[in-house]
Amino acid sequence: MAVGPGTLPEFAPVGGVRLGVASAGIKTPGRQDLVVFELAEGTRVAGIFTQNRFCAAPVRVAREHLQQGQPRYMVINTGNANAGTGAQGMADARATCEALAQAAGVTPSQVLPFSTGVIGEPLPLQRLVSALPAALANLDQGAWAEAAAGIMTTDTRPKGASTQVTLGDRVITISGISKGAGMIRPNMATMLGFIATDADIEPGLLQTLASELGDQSFNRITIDSDTSTNDACMLVATGAAGGDSLTADSAELGVFREALAQVYLELAHAIVRDGEGATKFVTLEVSEAATQEEALAVAYTVAHSPLVKTALFASDPNWGRILAAVGRAGIDDLDLDALEIWLGDVCLVRDGGRAADYSEARGQAVMDREEITIHINLRRGEVFERVWTCDFSHDYVTINAEYRT
Repeated sequence: MAVGPGTLPEFAPVGGVRLGVASAGIKTPGRQDLVVFELAEGTRVAGIFTQNRFCAAPVRVAREHLQQGQPRYMVINTGNANAGTGAQGMADARATCEALAQAAGVTPSQVLPFSTGVIGEPLPLQRLVSALPAALANLDQGAWAEAAAGIMTTDTRPKGASTQVTLGDRVITISGISKGAGMIRPNMATMLGFIATDADIEPGLLQTLASELGDQSFNRITIDSDTSTNDACMLVATGAAGGDSLTADSAELGVFREALAQVYLELAHAIVRDGEGATKFVTLEVSEAATQEEALAVAYTVAHSPLVKTALFASDPNWGRILAAVGRAGIDDLDLDALEIWLGDVCLVRDGGRAADYSEARGQAVMDREEITIHINLRRGEVFERVWTCDFSHDYVTINAEYRT
């Protein structure tokens, strides 16, 4: 169950990036569950990671290795998060890097590990290591679709985005994949996301783009308000397209940034559209807030409300649940008579109560749609924020109740 068609794009290969996929049988025998990215010499990598204090062993190792130099390989396994696994988990994450480094002829610090799946279970290291030669043998510039499928867990479909933009006399490619369907309220980026471009980007700018665009896309989505232990989003710039390096002062930066931002948004939205059991794609907008903090507090309080989310699943225009969520968002001195709440193009609340021109039939017409916008105008300032979420269905409970069985 998911919202929208969810078809993968025609991926444009990114010069300097090859991807290999193999089956390690980490959780399900025969499933393609191991992905390797090979990055050309000179590639620059920036990343953002989960803020969960119980961050997984591969997150800790990837952070450490990223600080030591520029990576040449990234390795991702599904089926096991290698989180909550103590000293053994750290040893296994390091051993994964060492095995790939030895097979590829690089140093262990040039390998970034990523894991996703069940928390608290030991990583089946030998199975993972045994499958690495097959992944390396399959390396191909065109294997983006296979890699998108290879990083899935409870996702019902692979997620990807790809675009090209002209900068002067160069055609720049941007392609990316992401995964995630549950345990989704990023506090940095996404569950797992990998975006690559053949542009040459100055290192400081690369990290700025990774942080800012992650914040405006993946940090604005939520499915169930749970922040994963394994979230990571990496931005790779190979420089294979040639030409001058993009810097903060480059005249072409605005055009490139817009294209990159669109890829980030498409990948983030794809996660919400494929939320576990989702039947609705919901945009929460808060306008005329006094600060960004209060705008996001209101948006997330509505987006996280189980009563709002179950009403959305039922297509029930129970606007009182939205009103109640706004009221408990912790906004001091909220002027109830000034604010307005809209469902699509239908005003629900005005002058402190139900809008005079509201009718159940008009509200129902909006709630029957697959894609819905809830707009809250606080009339307190000039700040606007947008958050994306989905509904809660019976299937969400079933998927998570049966996750380990």
